[in-house]
Amino acid sequence: VQLQASGGGMVQVGGSLRLSCVASGFSFDSYALAWFRQAPGKEREGVSLINFRGSATYYADSVRGRFTISRDNTRNIVYLQMDSVKPEDTAIYFCAADRWYSSDNHYFDRSYEYWGQGTQVTVST
Repeated sequence: VQLQASGGGMVQVGGSLRLSCVASGFSFDSYALAWFRQAPGKEREGVSLINFRGSATYYADSVRGRFTISRDNTRNIVYLQMDSVKPEDTAIYFCAADRWYSSDNHYFDRSYEYWGQGTQVTVST
């Protein structure tokens, strides 16, 4: 199983960036996909989640209205479009996969079956 995130880099405040995560080794179109991030000295936090068909999405309050998650089940890729970025968006971003979209209404605060390598996003002022 592999989840390979890419697309990170340096972006100015207010700018945009699109992250991609390419998956292999499991039934991609049967899994929910999520993006998490971890800033230096902080705990990992959930950013966004999409169900297996792409028909339902969920966002952390901190990114709702600025970030958009999407997926392409024909190419086994999940995207995170980041718009109007802020300095507090600086972090390493990870993608994760799980069979369940939520567990007892817990979207991020639960276990995920597969995790990928991260990609660094730095927002400069």
